[in-house]
Amino acid sequence: MKKLIILDRDGVINEDSDHYIKSADEWVPITGSIEAVAGLHQAGYLIAIATNQSGLARGYFTGAQLDRMHEKMVSLVEQAGGYIALIEYCPHHPDDGCQCRKPKPGMVNSILHSLAVSPADTWLVGDSLRDIQAGMQAGCKTALVKTGKGQKTLTQQQTLGSTLVFDDLFAFYKKIVTSGI
Repeated sequence: MKKLIILDRDGVINEDSDHYIKSADEWVPITGSIEAVAGLHQAGYLIAIATNQSGLARGYFTGAQLDRMHEKMVSLVEQAGGYIALIEYCPHHPDDGCQCRKPKPGMVNSILHSLAVSPADTWLVGDSLRDIQAGMQAGCKTALVKTGKGQKTLTQQQTLGSTLVFDDLFAFYKKIVTSGI
């Protein structure tokens, strides 16, 4: 049985910005996040990324710049002994009506299909309500981190259902490897 963890990127793995992360130089990991991704991989989990990247449609950065951000992330994770099996991103503008942009579950379902993992064996970890909604719609277990937009998400009085809440990705990693939740 394969186990999968799908991570949002901005605000979960790297620092977020209301002005968008537009280059590899601006892509700065949150303390402990790279070690958490590597540790989850070493504990036997497949790791995938599902990230909305409307900055492409808005013209804030190019596909090549996004590739360099992802190359930096993958390189740091590999240097720490981890591996990212798949990165999916939605390049569309929020008004485009696509099926991949979270809170719709398109990216999550695509990852589940590509990696042949059941949603029941999958966690989705995000920092926003739309991340949690996408995971719930796909049938995944969900976790919210307080980094990025996570603290603000907690104050929105939206239903998070059975979503677990953690201070950051490293706290999620420690809990999941020690308790096997």
